Amino acid sequence: MSKPWHSFENQTFWVTGGAGHLGSPITVELDRCGAKVLCIDLPGQAERLVREEKLQRTIPLALDINDGPNLPALVDRLTAEHGVPDGVAHLATRTSRGLRLEDLPIGEFQKTMDGGVTPSFVLARALAERMKSRGSGSIVLFSSMYGLVAPDPRIYLPPMIPNPVDYGAAKAALLQLTRYLAVHYGPAGIRFNCVTPGPFPKPAGQGGDPAFVERLGAKTALNRIGRNTEIVGPTLFLLSDSASYVTGHSLVVDGGWTAH
Repeated sequence: MSKPWHSFENQTFWVTGGAGHLGSPITVELDRCGAKVLCIDLPGQAERLVREEKLQRTIPLALDINDGPNLPALVDRLTAEHGVPDGVAHLATRTSRGLRLEDLPIGEFQKTMDGGVTPSFVLARALAERMKSRGSGSIVLFSSMYGLVAPDPRIYLPPMIPNPVDYGAAKAALLQLTRYLAVHYGPAGIRFNCVTPGPFPKPAGQGGDPAFVERLGAKTALNRIGRNTEIVGPTLFLLSDSASYVTGHSLVVDGGWTAH
């Protein structure tokens, strides 16, 4: 019998970007459900989350998970210290900020690919190769509604700038990466899936603009933006044995944004 989705005792999970807006509730819930969690984020962020939430099973790690060339050595070190994880939720990403499409330098576009897509591939492959001998593992990448559709410029009233093109292109690439890796590693018992969030603006950023939040919410079928805790169930489902026959899938969590 498979374990229930909410039972993660004696299992180890990595959450990259694990102290961010969407990563934090995932880290907290995995810890609450009995898992050992490696919360990987920028310096100070993971430590703050562990301290504020009083997490008992979470190890905070200040690491640059988007540093592609150094990732294989990093994976070697972490797996030597903590073992090969049972699952990974990979939220860490990179994007340009505050630049219009017409003004976006080629170098900035390339940095998003190099800092988002390439590290995702390197990390996923390195971990999957280590999971093969065990014959199991679940890796969940994170795309975006803007990997499926273009941003509606009518929502982004001046002086706001629409979500950048490099972000959407990178998130679309992660959807294909998920499918490809799912097919490649499926015979080894390793599952690859993708969570594709809709509008979850950070309260400290665009989420602090009530008029913008109202415009965002009006685009969804549920007529509201998402609460960051609403990303937890879909992510933990894909990580768990309850999704043992689910692979190569994009689980869209967007309140119906892309349904119409």
